[in-house]
Amino acid sequence: MITQALTDEVGHLQLANVDVTLVIPVYEEAESIAELYRQIDAALQPLRLKVQIIFVDDGSRDGTLEALQPIFDADSRVEVLSLRRNFGKTAALLAGFQRAVGTIVVTMDGDLQDDPKEIPRFLEALADDKDLVSGWKRQRRDPFTKTAPSRLFNFVVRRATGIPLHDFNCGFKAYRLEVLDELKLYGELHRFIPVMAFWKGFRIGELEVEHHPRKYGRSKFGAGRLFKGTLDFLKVMFLTRYLQRPLQLFGILGLSVWFLGAIGFLYILALKVEGQHVFQNHGPLLFLSGIAIISGIQLFMLGLVGEMLRHYAFRPTEEYSVKRQLKHE
Repeated sequence: MITQALTDEVGHLQLANVDVTLVIPVYEEAESIAELYRQIDAALQPLRLKVQIIFVDDGSRDGTLEALQPIFDADSRVEVLSLRRNFGKTAALLAGFQRAVGTIVVTMDGDLQDDPKEIPRFLEALADDKDLVSGWKRQRRDPFTKTAPSRLFNFVVRRATGIPLHDFNCGFKAYRLEVLDELKLYGELHRFIPVMAFWKGFRIGELEVEHHPRKYGRSKFGAGRLFKGTLDFLKVMFLTRYLQRPLQLFGILGLSVWFLGAIGFLYILALKVEGQHVFQNHGPLLFLSGIAIISGIQLFMLGLVGEMLRHYAFRPTEEYSVKRQLKHE
């Protein structure tokens, strides 16, 4: 049974010299599983590669796990992880990544909208001096409530980061394993894997892929994820640009706010010297200037506290990413 295999410390996880690992998070996709597996098997057979296929059932209640059972029984390449509840796509991907042993990892969605026939093209794109290749659904077969927020999201991320990708959130991606080894994934940061990898110095590419209409069920995501994505984007921008140097962010903000408050006070002081009734005529400006000065000092001190925490939590390997090492034995 699957439950027995999940507790086996040896099992399929001891695969040696695996070329490609497929990580496929699924949530309530019982109707799609069998057809998806047939398409994957057909796409992989001509490649003659040693493959590991990991299905991660993210707490489905529609029989997805039961649909995976015969696939697991029939194919020794297949592993199945069943999460206790629906933890979200990032957690499901992370569970698969932690068990991946292939030198290349390919991720795709389990709803049949991604076409497994694209897998060889991803492998070719990675061979072209890339560390991560992200899919681009140019002709996206989704309703407007999904495509419009997605286009806006991708436009903002592209302009803010300078990374020339059209579709950051496409679930169809291929990675070299070392990329995943250096990323910290939690919350809903799977949307920003290309951003985090880019800031680590990995080489990013994009591949236009075919996108099919949803055949079974309905999408588990809607326009509401735009708000969550915005918050996650701000978090990623901070983590990638200012985590190592928080004073550069909070210090500049603090000094800027303090400077505005100081200008307000100097203006009020000049009016007072001229004999004007400052409290009666310029009370709000005096109040706002005081708040700005205090807030500026607080922001600056927050930056200093961040620097102290960074100092005590310092780990040298977080400061750089090694691509290759040459050394004499």
